[in-house]
Amino acid sequence: MKHTAKITIFLLAMFIITQLIGMYVVNHYASKNNELPYGMTPPAPEKETDFYTSFLPSIIIAFVIAITILFLLTKFNAEFILKVWFFVVVVIALGLTFNSLIPDFKNSALFVLILALPLAFIKIYKRNFLVHNLTELFIYPGIAAVFVPLLNFWTVVILLILISIYDMWAVWHSGIMQKMAKYQIDKLKVFSGFFIPYVSKEVKDKLKKMKKQDLSKKKIKVNLAILGGGDVIFPIITSGVVLTMKLQNLPFGLKPFIGGLIPALFVIFGATLGLSYLFFYAEKKKFYPAMPFITLGIFLGMIISYLIF
Repeated sequence: MKHTAKITIFLLAMFIITQLIGMYVVNHYASKNNELPYGMTPPAPEKETDFYTSFLPSIIIAFVIAITILFLLTKFNAEFILKVWFFVVVVIALGLTFNSLIPDFKNSALFVLILALPLAFIKIYKRNFLVHNLTELFIYPGIAAVFVPLLNFWTVVILLILISIYDMWAVWHSGIMQKMAKYQIDKLKVFSGFFIPYVSKEVKDKLKKMKKQDLSKKKIKVNLAILGGGDVIFPIITSGVVLTMKLQNLPFGLKPFIGGLIPALFVIFGATLGLSYLFFYAEKKKFYPAMPFITLGIFLGMIISYLIF
């Protein structure tokens, strides 16, 4: 096991809570014809082929551009620009989520945006552990609400496969994921994902035996349990697509795949199962791409849902 059982369960709990919040947020905006505030309303498809010829290629290109810009800004230590970028994204994402959680009233979208500003400021510029992880619960549901209307069953399946391949390359081949995570944590003091520092049992036992006056002179080794934002948001997007679709025709004369609440919950169950397998069987001091495990779990959840319904 890569981390302690307590930390592993805590990470999984935050993952599941975020998935459930994401389903609620996606369903909220789907019931309003995907009309989002702050100019974030995605274009509506005019025909089914738009998902394949326009929306999916646009998402892939946007992802490539974002990763490239992030890598270049990291390479040239453009910390000010990166923090401003993260700050803007966090404010809008929190605003989208908070707006779905409160009753509609005049200027409600502006009201929740004002609430999001101090939280985003503390998260990006003050590095508060509690605020960081609490805001993570609400950031990815808001982002997912923008992307879900741009995808259907098959395009989200393709996207999961592509992201999983990229994740394997970025972790096992190029090492770019480790470098970017290290830069965010050490230099930028911001991490896009869940972030839990903890000390091992051995260190705790040593600290108990030490005198208080010795602690200030002692260097304490702190372990980090992290779960990247991408590993959280893509399952939300997938469950959101499954939740909001009517049905999806399958080839070879198979019965259609039916969407809805229960199939979406199976997606979350599968994603959690895949992530749990990774957490419990990963070795310490080794890096693993989470998306291949999560994607396989999602596909398993879809298959189980299909066989039952």
